[in-house]
Amino acid sequence: MTQMQTYGYPLPGMPDDELPGKLIVIEGTDGVGRSTQVALLREWLEQNGYGAVQTGLARSALAAQGINKAKQGNTLSPLTMDLFYATDFVDRLEKEILPALRAGFVMLTDRYIYAPIARALARGADPDWITSVYGFAIVPDAIFYLRADLDSIVPRVLASRGAFDYWESGSDFLAGTDLYHNYITYQTSIIQQFDSMADRFKFRVIDANRDVYPVFVDLKAQISEIVAGMRR
Repeated sequence: MTQMQTYGYPLPGMPDDELPGKLIVIEGTDGVGRSTQVALLREWLEQNGYGAVQTGLARSALAAQGINKAKQGNTLSPLTMDLFYATDFVDRLEKEILPALRAGFVMLTDRYIYAPIARALARGADPDWITSVYGFAIVPDAIFYLRADLDSIVPRVLASRGAFDYWESGSDFLAGTDLYHNYITYQTSIIQQFDSMADRFKFRVIDANRDVYPVFVDLKAQISEIVAGMRR
């Protein structure tokens, strides 16, 4: 069961008792294979009789479309974007995550609150403020941080996309027009932010410099223990 413990304050009407589902977070920087692992884990859980659902950053019905439009024009301030992502998260928490936990599902989430916090800190947000914004977030049953070095990440990104993404390169706030230079600078900062959060938020660090399958094997082994007592 998932304990209804938050990082600061509960949402109005949030249950204060245990819920039968499990909340499992897959975190990490751009290009570490989060989405691939979430898809593999969901299929594996379902094959073993567990109900499993997934969600991810900027996918809420309320805010996802607005975030995508805002990123097309780069017209909103970092503060506004921070609040936009928080809106996306709270909508998914209320409409996707909590209902799944109530129903006894394993909720797999591709990024949680830690990625938006890391992004905000990299752009100069006040640490106390941005952490308090997400104080209503439920403490997950497990947070797996897929950590990879940039020497591994850069070839993967180029192989999958062919170019560096404007936002994943931090080019909305970094000087210069060299996407590669900005990408290295920004992703280095993001990795540093994740590393600094690891102890505080009890990340389970997974070596993501490896191929997909060894990472999947490690995740399966740990998640098997987490879901062992759940009803199939």
